[in-house]
Amino acid sequence: MRATLTWMVALLCVAGCSQQAEKSPSPPPVQFQSVSADAARHGRRLALVLGCIGCHGDELTGEDWSEPGFGRLWTANLTRSVPRYSDAQLADVIRSGRRPDRALWEMPSHLFTQLTADDMAALIAYLRSRPPAGAERPAPSFEEEARREIAAGTFKSSRAQVIQDGARWPPDAGADHALGRYIVRATCAECHGLDLRGGQPNPQAAIRPDIRIMAGAYEPGRFRRLLREGIAAGDRPLGLMRQVARGRYRHLTDAEIGAVHAYLRAVAQSAP
Repeated sequence: MRATLTWMVALLCVAGCSQQAEKSPSPPPVQFQSVSADAARHGRRLALVLGCIGCHGDELTGEDWSEPGFGRLWTANLTRSVPRYSDAQLADVIRSGRRPDRALWEMPSHLFTQLTADDMAALIAYLRSRPPAGAERPAPSFEEEARREIAAGTFKSSRAQVIQDGARWPPDAGADHALGRYIVRATCAECHGLDLRGGQPNPQAAIRPDIRIMAGAYEPGRFRRLLREGIAAGDRPLGLMRQVARGRYRHLTDAEIGAVHAYLRAVAQSAP
């Protein structure tokens, strides 16, 4: 009799635990905060934060980033190129750093390899929302200086960068900082590297600071100002960071900026 009661109690415990587990809410996905139920509006914010609009222009019709002596380099007119692809094909172009006919150049695809399916879908919804406008843009062509850097391995195609870094992540600071790590990977790492230590990304670029160390010097309010206005400690306006902050990072939510700040401080404490 005692054995039977023990067996019945065990069954009830298992059943109760199973029901409790089934009712436990799933953890929220680690992705950018959705501030609109409309996918295209959410995607536009992502296009601003990720730099798509900064590179391809306000209307996504392409911009001329050519440099004399280096080469002709236009960003694509996305209003013309996007309709040629299915959603799956477009996601592959964004993540792989290549079109069906050639590799891309200066597209930071290695930062987008880990975007969630929902974030990618919202971004594509926004790209598809733009009406066709403007002219087709020319394919890239490189002059002597660029060819020399390509041969030396200091100037790489987007595809080569994906092969090298597409699976890498910034330092892990634990599950509590997963959102900050996800955002930093898709944004800050473009200039400061996936190890966040800064340095000189190419021979022409200015040296970028180690943001693990830098973040620890800011309290939350000043860090928000840094990311939204590009104003450093001591009210110092920064050059490139000021442009990036005002064009891209001011569109981050307070929660996203807080997650980035907390993540960078955690990394600085665990990996000096």
